[in-house]
Amino acid sequence: MFDSYLIRKDSLENVYEDGKAVGFKFAVRIADYRGCYLSLHNGYYISVDGAEYPRELQSFEINGKAPRSFEEIKKCVWEHWDYDDEGYVYVKKDGGLEPGKHRIGLQQSVLAQYGYFPFHDEEWVKNPPVPGKGAGAGKTAFICYYELELSEGGNK
Repeated sequence: MFDSYLIRKDSLENVYEDGKAVGFKFAVRIADYRGCYLSLHNGYYISVDGAEYPRELQSFEINGKAPRSFEEIKKCVWEHWDYDDEGYVYVKKDGGLEPGKHRIGLQQSVLAQYGYFPFHDEEWVKNPPVPGKGAGAGKTAFICYYELELSEGGNK
């Protein structure tokens, strides 16, 4: 529904620790017009220039809190991600990204927050679906592609 607005185009940056690039990040919005309880946010399918970065390499920053893993986030049952609030997806990658244009594939995984489907809801609490495989894709039924540019110096 809001696929073309999921990533803020000027938000791609490298992430540094002790002067060394350890990954990259970019700003995202939720695809669901209602927002969602954070515990339902299950991560992303992310590819950059054809390389995939699974949920285990991702963390998420929202509501003024430090980036958290999706294992931590699934316990945030009372915290809400409101529509149009911007969050940041962090991805671990030694050396970060090179300056220049990058093709990013993204599919957001937000589990259904209304209705009950006994054939998968209970299973998804224990074993959330893998983002990018279709199940749990919510309002982003397809992988969306964006061209983002990382400026010289890595947007440090």
